[in-house]
Amino acid sequence: MGKMLMLTGVVLIVVGFLWQFIGKLPGDIVFKKGNTTFYFPIVTSIVVSIVLSLIFYIIGRFR
Repeated sequence: MGKMLMLTGVVLIVVGFLWQFIGKLPGDIVFKKGNTTFYFPIVTSIVVSIVLSLIFYIIGRFR
């Protein structure tokens, strides 16, 4: 259980670090009005989904 929690923490740190570089891609929706900002990362979500699908497909092939 401890190893799983440590692995989860490391994965979250790495994803958080990488998010700085892949966030705000062209096609992401941003609305700014007054003091309010709405950010909807649609293209970023699609890219992350494709990458995760490929990773899980490759892992599944080797099991």
